[in-house]
Amino acid sequence: MAPSQLVVGAQILTLGLTFIILCRRFCSPLKTIPGPPLASVSRFWHIYHIIKGDQNLQLVNLHDKYGHFVRIAHNEVSVSHPEGIKKILLAPLRKASWYKFLSIPDYRYQTPMSTTDPKKKVERSRHLAAGYTMSNILQAEDSIDNVILQLLTWLDRSAESKEAVHLDKHLTYTAFDIAGEVLFSKQFGFLKEGRDVGNAIANGLVLSLYASTMGFFRWVHVIMIGNPFITSLNILPFGHLFDTTVRALDERLDNRDRSRFDVVDHWLKAMEKNPDQVSLRDVYAAATGAVGAASDTMSCALQSFVYFMVRHPNAWQRACEEIEQAQKKQGLCRDRIVKFADAQKLPVLQACIKEALRLFGPVPMTLPRIAPPGGLAIGNKLFPEGTIVSINPWVMHHSRESWGHDAREFNPDRWLQGDSRALDRYFMPWGQGYNSCPGQHIARIELSKITATLVRDYRIRQVDQNQTWQWKAYFTLVPHSWPCYIERRRLKD
Repeated sequence: MAPSQLVVGAQILTLGLTFIILCRRFCSPLKTIPGPPLASVSRFWHIYHIIKGDQNLQLVNLHDKYGHFVRIAHNEVSVSHPEGIKKILLAPLRKASWYKFLSIPDYRYQTPMSTTDPKKKVERSRHLAAGYTMSNILQAEDSIDNVILQLLTWLDRSAESKEAVHLDKHLTYTAFDIAGEVLFSKQFGFLKEGRDVGNAIANGLVLSLYASTMGFFRWVHVIMIGNPFITSLNILPFGHLFDTTVRALDERLDNRDRSRFDVVDHWLKAMEKNPDQVSLRDVYAAATGAVGAASDTMSCALQSFVYFMVRHPNAWQRACEEIEQAQKKQGLCRDRIVKFADAQKLPVLQACIKEALRLFGPVPMTLPRIAPPGGLAIGNKLFPEGTIVSINPWVMHHSRESWGHDAREFNPDRWLQGDSRALDRYFMPWGQGYNSCPGQHIARIELSKITATLVRDYRIRQVDQNQTWQWKAYFTLVPHSWPCYIERRRLKD
């Protein structure tokens, strides 16, 4: 190509980009919505802060500055209006195309989470829902206890040696192994070996960053990586997660003679009952998504509880005294691992769990939906059809309008006051509406049992009490690097 042609081509490209930028900045129906200048013309402001790992804090700060509506991309508005959750998440709005990325390892492995049409999503979820019911998950409580016992073995060793322990790692191992036990009736072996088996956890950080950014460029992802050919080569970072799940599921399929009916059994039953609607590939996809979601989100939730409780010793002491009173007066919490039913009867402990999830929840990404035909009215704003409107859990959980002047502080007592049930409208660690986390019953059981047992049996303190933990806000939040000392408490009769 001649130099003159290159110059003409560059000029045309420049003019085209300039035209797009000007239209998005000054002609868009969203032009009056405040936000960072770069966000008004592209997605790159949002992507930059995802890569930087501070998207959650940036969004909180922007809503503090601009109010209920902030433009975070040329076609997306982040909403913190009190009506937002009801109008966006609790309504049957189509999910934004970003969710389509969540078919791992490639586009053939569709899940309820990757399905954007609400009717199709609900239908896909319906066939898998039986595995996630509270009554069915509780059938695995004894098996969950066996996993937690292994965690306590590690903690006891650390208490005896008086050496610092990286609690973040052991809680992550626990989350993985409980997921394996509940799904496949078999642990993955992280706690048994005391290490990251198959690098599934280490590569999870890479997957989290990749998923949170490339979801906006899914066509590139499908062409370059998310296709059957690349999957067959088994060279992807998130292939470790997929391979770990596939191995466990393959073993599970070879041995269906189990003493209890686990989650996979329910899914296989759904496949046998509705073979035209549920395929074996759907089961593999659901299992991969469940393992990935359960491990990261539960690791964050468990760490959040311990981190804030050890930094607020009075809260730990109050929860401990509550358990002692429950033992003495009601005969509760006397098993080696606290029963879920017993932990549910501990209001102070449950308040501390909820407050930790509110203040440092596992989901930093926005939850985007698409405004329907006729537009979507929220407060005094009407968003035209096709606009992406989103709710960010961190923004909602840190809103002083909803939570009061101390919204940025750890205060479990807010959940113990007379009007605390009203706060549940704004509490969304597992999302809300038709796309809320299907595994939240697993999370509630796991959180309640582990936290109650830890509070009752141990004293935990950071090696450096002034050191804050480290984390990045990619697809999920998984903190790390806050070593602790463990001390065994002398249990009272």
